[in-house]
Order: sequence, then structure tokens, then C-alpha cells
Amino acid sequence: MPNSQRVALYTLGCKLNYSETSTIGRLFVNQGFEEVQFTDHADIYVINTCSVTDHADKKCRKIVKEALKINSQAYIVIIGCYAQLKPQEISEIPGVDLVLGAAEKFQLLNYLKDLGKEPKALIYNQGIENATSYSGSYSIGDRTRTFLKVQDGCDYSCSFCTIPLARGASRSQTISSVLESINEITDSGVKEIVLTGVNLGDFGTKETGDFFTLIKEIDQFSTIPRFRISSIEPNLLTDDIISFVANSQRFVPHFHIPLQSGSNKILSLMRRRYRRELYAERIQLIKEKMPHCCIGVDVIVGFPGETKEDFLETYQFLNDLPISYLHVFTYSERANTPAISMPSKVIGSTATERNSMLRILSEKKKNQFYSEHLNTERTVLFEADHKDGMMHGFTDNYIKVLCKYDPLLINELKVITLSKINPTGEMNITETAEILIHL
Repeated sequence: MPNSQRVALYTLGCKLNYSETSTIGRLFVNQGFEEVQFTDHADIYVINTCSVTDHADKKCRKIVKEALKINSQAYIVIIGCYAQLKPQEISEIPGVDLVLGAAEKFQLLNYLKDLGKEPKALIYNQGIENATSYSGSYSIGDRTRTFLKVQDGCDYSCSFCTIPLARGASRSQTISSVLESINEITDSGVKEIVLTGVNLGDFGTKETGDFFTLIKEIDQFSTIPRFRISSIEPNLLTDDIISFVANSQRFVPHFHIPLQSGSNKILSLMRRRYRRELYAERIQLIKEKMPHCCIGVDVIVGFPGETKEDFLETYQFLNDLPISYLHVFTYSERANTPAISMPSKVIGSTATERNSMLRILSEKKKNQFYSEHLNTERTVLFEADHKDGMMHGFTDNYIKVLCKYDPLLINELKVITLSKINPTGEMNITETAEILIHL
């Protein structure tokens, strides 16, 4: 293939997907392709899909349709979790040429031929038990922060989740290779790295060391100012990890800890590996050591068997916890999961109402957390994005701030004073505080 070919990539789903998409983009560039925006005319469109949220098929179809509007003769490749779980379904989407499973996606370039439209989509999709190798990945190039994947797959068997079917067994990058990736990222000038994985706290083996060992090595090795831990299971968030973050100069005071339900009955039905009492202990310890720490929570409403009393137990549990925000999901059925055959389904309107109640609670929690930090100083990393003469950034403890656009602030760490909460939910900063300290 001539090296004048253009490729565009699109990501559906999580930060982990984003890091993998970025890495696949670099594989194309290294082979002489030009990477362009998805809205540009390209010869190949690669769509990295997700299956965690519902309507994966509709989202995938829409993105394929949009790509073909730009170039009706473009070669369309679908990868990701949806591609592993339902390759045949994807192959029937008009315009799709190639579908690759979890074991094949990082070998994408090996499956490309002359880029002519296929009469019927080609499928290369081994059983998930064959997805045993580990492919490191990280995002870079268009953000001030990088998402660095250090772990993939999951050995848990939550009754509602297809991730083990889509990504396979838990496996990790070695600590030495993580440090090598960080070294590469450092050269790009990035100021923050977010560590990601399917089950991040499950990182490591007896030979390579566990997640606690990893973050200690990173803290000693790296010169990058900020590291952020993405979602980590409460049963894997140890006292040692919490104490380490509390004393680290690089790992920021921000945890995202899935709860899913505040009812022990529902947690049992979900096959979660903890109970609400452990979760509350984790939150209490974090706040004792880091009162300023931001804590995000995942929660699912409408799980089969969730009664009004179960939901209210969850609501009250969350209301009483000193958390900062919620990510609320309405349960949706997934093929080949135990939950799909469970009795006592929750009707849609009831689940929607419960979702709405928790979203309102999330806004209340966020406003309370922001209010606690009014007129305090925090360090902000400013983003490149700007709109209507304003730009934004995030404090170390994940408060979103706004200020007047200044290109000199992009990718800069500044100590600022949080002065006002906007109606839209961001913080304003004082006019003079933008340049109080240059770090």
C-alpha cells in the first residue's frame, strides 16, 4: 500500500479504549500512514467499540454511517469489546469491511490488503481464551494528560458484566515496561498520567510485584508532576495504597471507586467481592488521611431484584458518605451473563426515576465538595481546549476550573485561588491568581 494513505480513528467507551486507539494510531503512522481527524476524508476509518453501555450496535452503526458520508469508498474496520462479543452482528452493518477480535486488534495492519471495499465483511475473531498476550498502550498527542494502560482483562465474575468475555483473563504489563512507557511519555511534555486498566488494582504477579509496588516505583522513577489512579475496586484499594497517595508528591488526591449498590443484598446478587461496610471503611480512611480528596463513585440502578427499599438503602448510604460525585448507570441486560435470567426485573420507568434521583444527589455532592474548597489555593493543570474566550483545567483533586483563555497557560501547572462556583458547575478563579506561582 502506498504511504500516502490516510487513516482516521474513533473511540467509543472508556479511557482504556482511548489509550488503545491512540497506540493503534501510532502503529499506522510508523508504517507511513497519515493520521487525520475523523471528520476528514480518510482511506481507512477504525472504530474502537465498547459494550459496557447499552445500544452499542446503534452507536457503532451511526459512526460507520458518518464515516461513509465523508468517503463512501472508505475501508471500515471495527475493533474493541463489541467486536469481540458480537462480530457477526457487526459484519452485517452496511459498509463494514473488517472486524477484529481482542486477540487480533493490535495486529490490525497485518490484516489490511489493498483497502478495496469487501463484498462481505471479513471477520478475524478467536475465542477470548486466546487473548492471553499483553499489549501496552497509551494516549498522546492531543491532550495535556495521558491515559496509560498497565493492566487488561478481568478474573472477576460480576453477574451483570461481559468484560471478561470481551477482554479475557487479567494480565499486566511488567513494571519495567511501564517505566519505559513513562519515559517515552515524558519526552512529549505531558504533565499528567492517568493509570488505567480493566481491573487496575489487580495489576501484577508474584514475579513483577503488585499495584502498590508499581506506584512506589513510579513515584521514585518519574519526573512527571502528576499521576492519577483511575477506577479501582474497593477490595483492592488497600490501606497501604491510601497512605501512599496521602504522602506522595506525584500521586494526586483523587480516587474513583465503584460501589454499584449500597444494598448488601444487591451486592451479593451482583457477585461483587465486598460489602457496603468495607466500602464505608475505605471512604472513611481516605477522608481521615486526605480531607481534600475527591472521591467518585460508580452505581447501578434497576438491577434485577432491586426493590424500592433496596434503592432507598443505596440512596441513603451514598447521601451519608463524604463522596464528591457519582457516575450513575441504569442496568441493561447483557447476553451470556447470569443477571439476564434473574427474576424480579425492574420496569424501565422505575429505573429511570431512580437514575434521576441519584444524578440529582451527585450534583448536590459535587456542589458540596466544591463549596468546601472556595477561597482555597489548589494547583491546576490547564487544558488546550477553549471556547467563547474561556479555557478550563483541573485541580489535583479534580475540581474543574474556568478562566479567560490564555495560550501561555496551556499545559501549565499554576497555583490558583478558587473564588466562585458557576451555575454550570465549574469554579471560577480570581483574576490575579492565574499567575501566583510558576511551577
